[in-house]
Amino acid sequence: MRQLTRPQTLDLVAATDEAAKRLDGIALRTPLQASKRLSREFGANVLIKREDMQEVRSFKVRGAYNKISSLSAEDRRRGVVCASAGNHAQGVAFACSELRIKSSIFMPAITPTQKIERVKQFGGEYVEIHLVGDSYDEASQAALKLCEDRDAVFVHPFDDRLTIAGQATIGKEIFEDLQGELDAVFVAVGGGGLASGIGCYLKERRPEISVIGAEPAGSPSMQASLRADRVVTLEEIDTFVDGAAVKTVGQTTFELCRRCLDRVVVVPEGKVCATLIELYQNEGIIAEPAGALSVSALQEAADEIKGKTVVCVLSGGNNDILRYPEIMERSLVYQGRKHYFIVDFAQKPGQLRRFVDQALGPTDDIVRFEYIKKTNKERGAALIGIELKNSRDLDPLLKRIHDIQLNCRRLSSEELLYDYLI
Repeated sequence: MRQLTRPQTLDLVAATDEAAKRLDGIALRTPLQASKRLSREFGANVLIKREDMQEVRSFKVRGAYNKISSLSAEDRRRGVVCASAGNHAQGVAFACSELRIKSSIFMPAITPTQKIERVKQFGGEYVEIHLVGDSYDEASQAALKLCEDRDAVFVHPFDDRLTIAGQATIGKEIFEDLQGELDAVFVAVGGGGLASGIGCYLKERRPEISVIGAEPAGSPSMQASLRADRVVTLEEIDTFVDGAAVKTVGQTTFELCRRCLDRVVVVPEGKVCATLIELYQNEGIIAEPAGALSVSALQEAADEIKGKTVVCVLSGGNNDILRYPEIMERSLVYQGRKHYFIVDFAQKPGQLRRFVDQALGPTDDIVRFEYIKKTNKERGAALIGIELKNSRDLDPLLKRIHDIQLNCRRLSSEELLYDYLI
């Protein structure tokens, strides 16, 4: 990890202090919530910074308001344009409504409906919404073009020092609330604005604090850039963790992150889903996928955080309830508790009963069954989804299937049909 020069970090700290003044009365000073469950599990003092409790349900209001409120009167008259996966859009909409500034907001067409509706709610008459492309990057290209055509001000979701300073106020609050007595902070990484702001602020205040970034495995753009020692663009990404799915991180955030992050942990999407469910069932927290990244990353650092005070920044809670069936599915698959099989049954009575009686274990459950009888064939294939009580039950299941000599194939995650099912 390279160290920032003293003037660079001091400038950011000063900008963060100024941002905190602008945000007073606008952004909530969110609580640090102790998690007894996570503390027991990891043998550490684990606290969760609840940015999901902001009025816009994410940290993005901090950077957006700090940037927009800093605009000159002339820039405000020109109006603003932004691109966002959803949360930055809400922050911009909220700020523009508060400051009475017209804005055009671009979001991917795949943005959850819940986020789109909340942008409308916060922005009202001051917001014009455009749904473009399948990723933040595509929406951003369209936004930049409109910005140029209208000579408007582009409010970047992460690659802007005023935006970064706004996000850094989270680090300021953490440091002040704990009086500097913390050992590590875990923070989600999308474009890098949150991680670079928090990381640089804390490193200036107390360099020995570990700052660990958490990226989704389907879009590890910061990790790829850090490894290459330059900003790289990923050819393809998985947009499931929509709040952190970017193909290209910012140049400014990259420069800051490679100096203030101790490392970046890549978290499988299935693990994120399992964490979402655990947070809801145990702490009653409704997090979004990107919001759960920091908590999901704890497992990767389990040995190094024992006996230490650790903060996880839960960055947002804008999760559409319609996504929960997919979240449950991905979680079960990740845990090794849900599997799909193609079973070729002989076309004669009693074949399904044989499968149920002799192949399934006492706690194995058929959760999906699709079968079309082929009258002109002696055999017919069925798609069967099986949910296990424990991942250890898979090998006994496979052995029983083999013992009764069923013509059966387990679907792998590389197959197109598997992607359709999940």
